[in-house]
Amino acid sequence: MQNINLNLLRTLQVLLEESHVSRTAERLCVTQSAVSRQLTQLRELFGDPLLIREGNRLLPTPKAQQLKGKVDKILASCQGLLDEPCFSPQHWAGPMILASSDYVAQYILPDIVELVQQQAPGANISYRLWSPEYLSHLADLDIQLVSTMLPQIPEGLCGAHIGSDYPVCAMRGQHPLANQPSLSLQQLAAYPHMRVSAGGDKDSFVERELKAQGLNRNVQFSVPFFSAAFQTLVRTDMLMVLPEHIARNMQAWFDITFKPLPIPKPEHSYWLVWHPRYENDPAHRWFREQVLTVMRGSMYSI
Repeated sequence: MQNINLNLLRTLQVLLEESHVSRTAERLCVTQSAVSRQLTQLRELFGDPLLIREGNRLLPTPKAQQLKGKVDKILASCQGLLDEPCFSPQHWAGPMILASSDYVAQYILPDIVELVQQQAPGANISYRLWSPEYLSHLADLDIQLVSTMLPQIPEGLCGAHIGSDYPVCAMRGQHPLANQPSLSLQQLAAYPHMRVSAGGDKDSFVERELKAQGLNRNVQFSVPFFSAAFQTLVRTDMLMVLPEHIARNMQAWFDITFKPLPIPKPEHSYWLVWHPRYENDPAHRWFREQVLTVMRGSMYSI
């Protein structure tokens, strides 16, 4: 049986249905001689004539009649492999794991969950705090979707662009530099800094630019949470370099101000990223469309 293939079984199925070589050839879009050759192979394979000519008809042998039900079942199962089930959010139960910063978790995630649950009440969503070093290991993680800041989509991954902005320097409203019309390089380097370590690379360019000018930055506080960073920022004279849209949005909650940087600054691009194994999954496709809709439209996003 090592030489059996689906083409032979399909030919046998149609021969048993039509009991006629020419009609079988017509249905299969092959020549009559091709059908005859395959019938010869089938007879050798099963050790039975399978179909006996009677005038213009082919009559099945008892062996062929026994095979018919099995062949129909096998080919129906094979067809089932190719039939993609219709995805229904209403009946989807997840799970789905999304990763990003605590800023997204606090200000954008509730809108995502609300939108998803309206359409998929059984969805099971989990959230993870994202760290940049996870990116090279995404294939081995159970995280299906990531929202992060990157210059571009890394090779070997899939993604969708959310938006872009630029970094600024934030400080408390009563900071000694708060009323200055602009910041100088010396002022940027003179005060201690804090940084948010989770998410994408928001501020390493500051060290590079200051070093090129013979200056250094003193990072005194590093934390993975934006909420803790802002709570600390308003109580100290530390500076924080971060995306402008976050600084602007946080002015509604914290007494802070922000100023343009006195150094060349990169454009920050924000992406949804996923591993290619999820690219064609109907549930993943639907979920990332909902996430992208919220992230592009949220007042707390770009």
